[in-house]
Amino acid sequence: MADLRFVPVTDDAGLDRLETALAALSTHLGDTHTPQRDQLRHALSGRSPAAHGLLALSAGATLGAALFSPLYSTVRGAAGVFVSDLWVAQGARGQGIGRRLLIAVAQAGGGLWGAEWLKLAVYDHSIEAQGFYRRLGFVPAGGMQEMRLEAGSLAALTGDNG
Repeated sequence: MADLRFVPVTDDAGLDRLETALAALSTHLGDTHTPQRDQLRHALSGRSPAAHGLLALSAGATLGAALFSPLYSTVRGAAGVFVSDLWVAQGARGQGIGRRLLIAVAQAGGGLWGAEWLKLAVYDHSIEAQGFYRRLGFVPAGGMQEMRLEAGSLAALTGDNG
């Protein structure tokens, strides 16, 4: 796919494409998707964005998308990239777009904050995705469990109940 190009999400048109891709990913995974255009706009903007979006475009079509953010590991002593969402259109899978999108994400993270490694999470039921990541050299992180503090519990922790 010679005409494939990677474009950062920097405007409303890109934001629309990213939101559509994230909705398609949620549907594919069986997740509930809450439209979050305003929240995405806020996360992707400002002096220190909470996230970055990248689109894989070809002939005017969105073939892939990634949402990623910075993180830092004291164990590694280096900044990294957390890929929270990676999507490739169903009809475009198997053409190397996912791999190329991850390369573009790694390069963007390297340029933005000196990222030296990548991290992502894969649902247990996403066997095909797990195989894809393993073929690229990703390995499961052992000896740890992901823990989350959801919005209601965070509000209780911080005392922000209103």
